[in-house]
Amino acid sequence: MLSQLDVLQGLTVAAETKIVLLVLDGLGGLPLRPGGKTELESAHTPNLEALAARSLCGLLTPVMPGITPGSGPAHLALFGYDPLRFQVGRGVLAALGIGFKLRRSDLALRLNFATRDAAGLIVDRRAGRISNEKNRRLTALLQEKISIPGVEVFVRTVKEHRAAVIFRGPDLHDGLQDTDPQRTGVAPKPVQATDERCAFSARVLNEFVAQANEILKDQHPANTVLLRGISSYHPLPAMGEVFRLKAAAIAGYPMYRGVARLVGMQVLETENGVEAQLRTLEEHYSRYDFFFIHIKKTDSCGEDGDFAGKVAAIEEVDRCLPRLLALEPDVLAVTGDHSTPALLKSHSWHPVPLLLAGAHCLADGVGAFGERECMRGGLGCFPSVRLMPLLLANALRLQKFGA
Repeated sequence: MLSQLDVLQGLTVAAETKIVLLVLDGLGGLPLRPGGKTELESAHTPNLEALAARSLCGLLTPVMPGITPGSGPAHLALFGYDPLRFQVGRGVLAALGIGFKLRRSDLALRLNFATRDAAGLIVDRRAGRISNEKNRRLTALLQEKISIPGVEVFVRTVKEHRAAVIFRGPDLHDGLQDTDPQRTGVAPKPVQATDERCAFSARVLNEFVAQANEILKDQHPANTVLLRGISSYHPLPAMGEVFRLKAAAIAGYPMYRGVARLVGMQVLETENGVEAQLRTLEEHYSRYDFFFIHIKKTDSCGEDGDFAGKVAAIEEVDRCLPRLLALEPDVLAVTGDHSTPALLKSHSWHPVPLLLAGAHCLADGVGAFGERECMRGGLGCFPSVRLMPLLLANALRLQKFGA
């Protein structure tokens, strides 16, 4: 049975048209009280409102109804990759996010520097969010001193308490449980194999933890490590091959740079902040025909329970929107990867508002860009993985299917 990627690969054609996918991470929200407005509905967004009036609107379901997605699968779906078929671990995304050149079957993971007490119990899962400078010093120390026969180990800094670790060697497999207990006052978990195939990998990672604990025992507050998102690397079909797109990503955070690299996008160097990211877009606009722009602050405010902060982050995007519109992309989609309501302080299963603008989009009369207005939109509610065909079609990059 043909997959969506198979069908699209057979239909896509090269064109001179430009597509911009503007993703406000965690855009969808909820009212703080019954009958109230969501963060997006509360925001003063005259530019998005005017754009919605001449666009098609709707809602996206990131994975399937009722399922709360992680950032990885939610973004893969936006890029046209079925997140149920292409399941990618967070460790792989962390390694790709810092530009590490993974090889097929490398085993990658996220490492948290953490603090444990004399009894071996975790008292801080993030080691007080140590400085980037201290992180670099500790990762260099682990890289220098850890040695596991038959396996290459690469320890690389990410930011604050976070690092990435990559294991390279024969017979390494994922299917391993994290060591992070996700709470304090308890001991870290050992790495456990879910089946015999990955028993050797579990022994390798437990040896890594034992050596790291010995090396860090006199460091404070980062005197231990927690391992998360242990996953093997298997390359995905590249967007350039499947969609005949020269694609670029403008994202400041490693996680999103990683998922962009995973599908073959060129990751452009940029500073954080909407204005800086749009300046990067302007500088590179002639060189690419698909741009993914990732805005993080909407999600981080939602996870902090900061309703007003999320409103302000949306309003900042709205103020900067005219700079993007001045470039006159042939197709512009504004949406989120998932919902992160400040009410819940976490990702949620709620559908995400979508705005699709282009010369070949018949405006549906939606009066504003918000959850309830988008419920009335002409696009209805559909899976995020179906967005990419719409972007390609409206950019005149798809041929007819069948006779």
